[in-house]
Amino acid sequence: MSAVLGVLAGALLAYAMIGPSVTKENDSNKAYDASQPPFTVSVQPEQSEPQQWAMVLDRTLTAEEIRKMKASSDVFSYLKSLGGRQLAYAPSLEHAPQRYREQQVSSGGTEFSDTLKMTVMSTRQYAVTINDWKVTDLTCRESTAQAVVGLPPQGGAAYEGIRLHLPPRADEPVLTDDTEGQGEPYFENRFVEVGNGQSSGGLRAEVIAPRGQICEWGVQVHYNDTYRPEGRWVQLKDDKGQPLRIRTESVPENPRQSWVFGSMPWTSCDDMPEEAQCYGL
Repeated sequence: MSAVLGVLAGALLAYAMIGPSVTKENDSNKAYDASQPPFTVSVQPEQSEPQQWAMVLDRTLTAEEIRKMKASSDVFSYLKSLGGRQLAYAPSLEHAPQRYREQQVSSGGTEFSDTLKMTVMSTRQYAVTINDWKVTDLTCRESTAQAVVGLPPQGGAAYEGIRLHLPPRADEPVLTDDTEGQGEPYFENRFVEVGNGQSSGGLRAEVIAPRGQICEWGVQVHYNDTYRPEGRWVQLKDDKGQPLRIRTESVPENPRQSWVFGSMPWTSCDDMPEEAQCYGL
């Protein structure tokens, strides 16, 4: 009997120690989790060919380059090989609220976006939620571009993502995809969540600089997590630990050379500026 009681007592003692041990381990795991960066962010310009695009170059094309461009089966890649930088015709947000569409009309011309992809990554055990962002330290200068080649819109819907102007308009960034909520403040009902088993998330951003300008800017994001439920604003940094600077440009105000093509034959907008497809270049 005494032997049985001894075994029982040992078992009860071991069971009693499970609670404190598990609690201590959980506290240790939480402390380690809390010590990790809530998230890291990488920003890359979009490289894939948009449905409708414009390419800007810091020099005019030679007669031979124009000949090759017109004969090329892949004009986008050819112009990139010459040092062209891609932009996209910003789709009209037809399902946006009236106030937003009025702003589009009042801007007085075709808008071009410099599109980027923002990837958010986290190793946190618990969820991290990014629920707002704002542009910081915006500086702009005159565009260096001298030539622009455009493949104008032939129709097509907006891509899923966000859009903002520089400087941002009220309520921006806004939702761009062709669903309910288009043109509404993105972070009003949406967020980016990482951690808690989800290692990455991201946003596709159409950023519209003033015509004839090259702009650089930074980003602050607001996030909440288990350890800071009240939330916090943080400045995004690059891989060297410096404040992240994003470069965004538009088409030049008065290019020395401009061309359009697509469903229409190659058209020099310098020679035929009244052509409808030349509007905006």
